[in-house]
Amino acid sequence: MKLSIVIPVYNEADSLGQLHQEIGEVLQANNYEAEILFIDDGSKDDSWKIISQLAEKDSRIGAIRFRRNFGKAAALNAGFKTATGDIVVTMDADLQDDPKEIPGFLEMMESDLDVISGWKKVRHDPWHKTFPSKFFNGMVSWVSGTKLNDHNCGMKCYRREIFDEVTLYGELHRFVPVLAAARGYKVGEKVIQHRARQHGHSKYGFERFIKGFLDILTVKFVTGYGQRPQHLLGSIGLTSFVVGILTLLYLAFRWSLFHLLGLGPEFDLHNRPAVLYGVALMLLGAQLISTGIIAELFIAYQNRISTDYSIKDRIQRG
Repeated sequence: MKLSIVIPVYNEADSLGQLHQEIGEVLQANNYEAEILFIDDGSKDDSWKIISQLAEKDSRIGAIRFRRNFGKAAALNAGFKTATGDIVVTMDADLQDDPKEIPGFLEMMESDLDVISGWKKVRHDPWHKTFPSKFFNGMVSWVSGTKLNDHNCGMKCYRREIFDEVTLYGELHRFVPVLAAARGYKVGEKVIQHRARQHGHSKYGFERFIKGFLDILTVKFVTGYGQRPQHLLGSIGLTSFVVGILTLLYLAFRWSLFHLLGLGPEFDLHNRPAVLYGVALMLLGAQLISTGIIAELFIAYQNRISTDYSIKDRIQRG
């Protein structure tokens, strides 16, 4: 079994030498056949220079350099497409992930798991990072149904075939276990050692939690309604359309009682805001239903070249 270690890098020149040494010690101690893939995500320091020097000394190293910073998801996606191993381990380049955890991940993979997410149970980060992270992880687990304590952990282990079906974009790298679980892959979790940062500073600020919340909505829609968008859009649209019609019918009934039959109190439509609300609800409903139909047509077209299922085993005839 061949192992691929994918490491996104962004301004981590001071950490790369020690990280490579620690990975090498683990690979040698366990006699692993492995490749080490560094993905330089547009670093502005000497990261690429250090990677090039390491590659000259170690034939197991492969590397990709982006023209600019495209984000961690793009770096991981490039690494996954390049990886040739049966098992792919991802880890950050800042030395907070310990390469000594790799054998434990591989042992767990033997229990028929497809994805193992690291859990930094004891963290060496300030409270203003740990508390929002706990809230975020709880929300992701609740919304997605994939119960993990640390969706944000950069150290994860995957079977290579997952990435024939799961494509990353935007900032969805932290949701690969969720996306894989939606395809029927088995997801597990492993407690890992979290080491304090030795060099540089965190690349993430408060804005990542805002983006993370929006990504949760994206993942929920993709995993829950990716193949049936009309079930969501159509349901909301139909509800809005029906409420709008009922509002206008009620107003028409009240108007008819007074103006046609002379019954009830005086009732004029020109000073009734409910008329505008009813029309707006009908228009909104019609738009959502139309959008749902267009989305369904798009999905139907896409399904001509892709499948909405995942095959684990295959038996050939004869």
